[in-house]
Amino acid sequence: MGVEASAVVTMKHRSGEASLLPDQAHELRAELARKIASFIGSEESRATEISGLTLGRRTATTARCSMTYEPSVIVIAQGRKRVELGRNIFICDESRFLLTSLDLPVVSRVIEASEAVPCLALSLKLEMRVVRELLSREEIEVAETGSNSPGIALGETTVEFLNACCRLVDLLRTPQDIPFLSGLIQREIIYRILRSAEGTRLRAIATLGDQSHRTAKAIAWIRANYRKPLRVEHLAEIAGMGVSTLHHHFRGLTAMSPLQYQKQLRLQAARGHMLLDGLDAASAGFEVGYESVSQFNREYSRFFGQPPMRDIRTLHSPGAPALESVSNR
Repeated sequence: MGVEASAVVTMKHRSGEASLLPDQAHELRAELARKIASFIGSEESRATEISGLTLGRRTATTARCSMTYEPSVIVIAQGRKRVELGRNIFICDESRFLLTSLDLPVVSRVIEASEAVPCLALSLKLEMRVVRELLSREEIEVAETGSNSPGIALGETTVEFLNACCRLVDLLRTPQDIPFLSGLIQREIIYRILRSAEGTRLRAIATLGDQSHRTAKAIAWIRANYRKPLRVEHLAEIAGMGVSTLHHHFRGLTAMSPLQYQKQLRLQAARGHMLLDGLDAASAGFEVGYESVSQFNREYSRFFGQPPMRDIRTLHSPGAPALESVSNR
């Protein structure tokens, strides 16, 4: 066979392999959906024996729900989900995973689910120490990201990525293998993410000294101290940045200012106290750091669409649409 003929055969072979990839991905998504359905049964959410891995199932669409996403990857094996970060909207489905690189207040809802075809998903918490470990051991080429790139991104669920997800869920059948193998497979999943364009922000946040990493320190402080009064000058000192620089990078990562970020955390926590702990509006407001009941009621009404106790009565009513979750992720 001549060189030209050989090249043509090779090109055809490679083209055939490429044409199989969409079919492989489709089969793996269906396989992942079957595995999740098998393990979760009729539950809506299940924290598994694998650290950081949670399975989810919804048989109907849900109402918009404010919550906080931790650093994690959410994989939708079946159905669709909508996540809002400020004015940024992310639609997560079978072909696109959702990557969150730091703690972010979002508005989330399931937008495609039914009894016949439930929304099936897995959420895997990302440990930053593992991300840093991989970055220190491997030379991973990641495209540069702009300073306005938010801390949430959508990525393609490739064959390699889905294969690793399926193997991770499979470990639930052999609990004796979890201590040894789960960490290895989670590292592979993180590796796949870091090798993708969507892993750029995750790498930046994990890299010591990077502006994104410094901003993430400020975000972590607010997350841990949202009940306390917030001084932006103090926050800038924690980040080791000027006030204007911190504002710029903070808004780029979270789509909001530090004060708006704190406010959303406070309001979400107050709603949880009223919904789950039975606190009245005034007690919930004081519990999360508000000093004025009228200010709390005003900001709560603006954020959730109605006054606190009316909102809670609506959520408790029999005909109320289901929330995706009532607690922070």
